[in-house]
Amino acid sequence: MYSNLFSPDSIAELTVAMQTQFPKAIWETFYVTLLSTALAVVIGLVLVNLFKGSFTPLPSADLGALEYEAKEAPSVMQVIVNIFPSNLLQPMVSSDMLPVIVIAIFLGAGVLAAGEKGQKVGELINCMEEVIMKIMMMIIKFTPIGVFCLMTNVVAVNGADIIGKLALIIGVAYIGYIVHVVVVYGLSVKFLAKMSPLAFFKGIAPAMITAFTTTSSNATLPVNIECCNAMGAEPEISSFVLPLGATINMDGTAIYQCVATIFLATCCGMTLTLGQMVTIVVTATLASIGTAGTPGAGMIMLAMVLEAMNIPVDMIMIIYGIDRLFDMGRTCLNITGDISCALCVSKWESEKAAQTAK
Repeated sequence: MYSNLFSPDSIAELTVAMQTQFPKAIWETFYVTLLSTALAVVIGLVLVNLFKGSFTPLPSADLGALEYEAKEAPSVMQVIVNIFPSNLLQPMVSSDMLPVIVIAIFLGAGVLAAGEKGQKVGELINCMEEVIMKIMMMIIKFTPIGVFCLMTNVVAVNGADIIGKLALIIGVAYIGYIVHVVVVYGLSVKFLAKMSPLAFFKGIAPAMITAFTTTSSNATLPVNIECCNAMGAEPEISSFVLPLGATINMDGTAIYQCVATIFLATCCGMTLTLGQMVTIVVTATLASIGTAGTPGAGMIMLAMVLEAMNIPVDMIMIIYGIDRLFDMGRTCLNITGDISCALCVSKWESEKAAQTAK
């Protein structure tokens, strides 16, 4: 993919890019992500409040003796400390993307600083990337079979009745997903990336299908990069923004957390105030940033939001059995936001480069 990345002629250009372009791209990605996630939370809250009167609490007997043990959310300082790992291999084994990105940045900077001697390491990294991408693509081809088996298990364990009772909340979540994709992402690519929304959705269709079936932003990353580059994004931008977006850009998770929180509060007989709604906006926005791009990771963050709202965490078991249905849509939305952000940032950087050249 990047066969000429570490050639002698490109070392100087990439060094300048590391010093000027990427710091700007980091902030641009962060701003777009934060704004998009906040809008996703607002959309989720508006929709769930519109349909709140139609929610029917499940009988307590349906919960049985199920319990859900919430994992304690790390403090802000602990999150910052964890970004810089003491073991280079542990983040890769545990799929902790933020430390992996930090390791990649320092390794890339070291390769560039080494000059010609770093070319051999760069070539090795390119070869490893090609091998890993091929392996990922082979695994992805078998995911539809796994999805079929998982969905069969959900229906068999919980019965068709529970899915029927929760059909409304699933529908509300998917309405939120669709509204966010069409309105926020459609307008973003039209006015910021200067691209036709129809061309955008057509170009990302393979990535959306892959995300919908795998429910993993990380597993969809190779397809994301391929689709994004095919739509005109700079490879240097897409290869940086997309892995970062797989960790911090979680709009689908934000909508899911809002919808699920209001629904579970209704099941408990709680009526949330406007101030509590604002708390949900802040908590869900921050909780969705940094959510692991793996299947089911949103449940852990949902538990954190429920605790912040003093909603019994055990209530999460009401939707635990059908979380896969939510996860398909929210992962699809998450990767769509990643590609939208990458295209916008790439367009901005291209325009800046063109103005500088003049």
